[in-house]
Amino acid sequence: MTASERAVQLIQVAAEAAADKLADDILAYDVSDQLVITDAFLLCSAANDRQVRAIVDEIEDRLRIEADAKPVRREGEREGRWVLLDYIDIVVHVQHEDDRTFYALERLWKDCPSISLPDAVTQAATQRARRGTAGD
Repeated sequence: MTASERAVQLIQVAAEAAADKLADDILAYDVSDQLVITDAFLLCSAANDRQVRAIVDEIEDRLRIEADAKPVRREGEREGRWVLLDYIDIVVHVQHEDDRTFYALERLWKDCPSISLPDAVTQAATQRARRGTAGD
């Protein structure tokens, strides 16, 4: 079984929204063979709690507007360190970079197929990486 077209669409919209708010390390996995509760995970991180919240807000807005999707569950918002948005077809994890490193969710799901992200997402990450190394 593979992630549904709807799940892939939601992942792409959410990834673009996260990239627009400068999320780091945006990855998506097709977890449909491993889990019955969802088709895909989107993982991303941010440098601080405020940015985590901004990314979450942008993802929610864009999914509501562009895909007519609302989360059925939202957890972790109060702390702002790791916010989980459950859209049934997908689950979005927006983590503070320290929590991302500590929990290493990508290590848990590394055997699952990745979902390709839009070029705009990967290009934005590449440009930020270049700017970061240019100042070194």
